[in-house]
Amino acid sequence: MPRQRLLLVNKPFHMLTQFTSEDGKASLQDVVTAPDMYPAGRLDYDSEGLVLLTNWGALQARLAEPRFKVAKTYFVQVEGVPEESAIERLRSGIELNDGMTSPAQASLVDEPAWLWPRDPPIRFRRDIPTHWMSLTIREGRNRQVRRMTAAVGHPTLRLIRWSVGRWSLDGIAPGGSREADQHELQEFMRGKATV
Repeated sequence: MPRQRLLLVNKPFHMLTQFTSEDGKASLQDVVTAPDMYPAGRLDYDSEGLVLLTNWGALQARLAEPRFKVAKTYFVQVEGVPEESAIERLRSGIELNDGMTSPAQASLVDEPAWLWPRDPPIRFRRDIPTHWMSLTIREGRNRQVRRMTAAVGHPTLRLIRWSVGRWSLDGIAPGGSREADQHELQEFMRGKATV
């Protein structure tokens, strides 16, 4: 049986979370060679950040299936400056067209010090300020974070997934990757480190 592995990849903007592309779009094969490894969950083409690849089916299920409620933290640049009432709505749960979301951890934050430039940059409008938020959810609905911020009146301009469970982008440049150590994997699967 092959060694159970987990690879952390920092997916750049405008890249598919898969290894093949039929229409010429960039895909994971452009930044990493990982035979027999598959994404544990998705990250939209127009989002950036942490994608986890594994060859271990049980780990893939534990990371991706909503019933395990693994925390995913995003840094989100939104249009406008959200008031406390908007943040409170995110913390309480938002009614979307596919039902109510679970409460999120949400807060306004400064632009992250580790932030890399995006190519192309977000659209800039002189009269409309932007602000950064940190948002942690334990679900994984389609485009959920974007729909949540839009529902409180602050469309997402840039979305970076910083962490999934215990694993983060810390020290991984866009297009870069690192392998998780075996001890981390075993602890996670034993339920000792799911946050």
